[in-house]
Amino acid sequence: MAVAGALCIGAAAPAAAAADASRGEQIYNRCLACHALAGDRVGPRHCGLFGRRAGSVPGFDYSPALKNSGIVWNDETLERFLAKPLAVVPGTTMTYDGVADARDRRDLIAYLKMAGASAPCAK
Repeated sequence: MAVAGALCIGAAAPAAAAADASRGEQIYNRCLACHALAGDRVGPRHCGLFGRRAGSVPGFDYSPALKNSGIVWNDETLERFLAKPLAVVPGTTMTYDGVADARDRRDLIAYLKMAGASAPCAK
């Protein structure tokens, strides 16, 4: 019995599936009704998203809730916000209910990172 316990302790947990930016690009198509990479639409642009303070794109009219949220966009804050935007920032004008599937969120975040380094965002 002690040997079985020792074997379980030494066993590695399965690694989480690697994020798939190509799949994330397909998921980003859902966002295109309101967002674009390099320009503002109903929602703000996504170029320069990582490391940016929420509610800070110059000239974009954000809700006071998002401007005052104190969020700085990174993997963790995007993960939480994309899961349930209205719960994370009550009063946000982003009315999208969120991306329910954790894999979809992970892939979408990977795409946003990759796209942030792409030619449209380098301008």
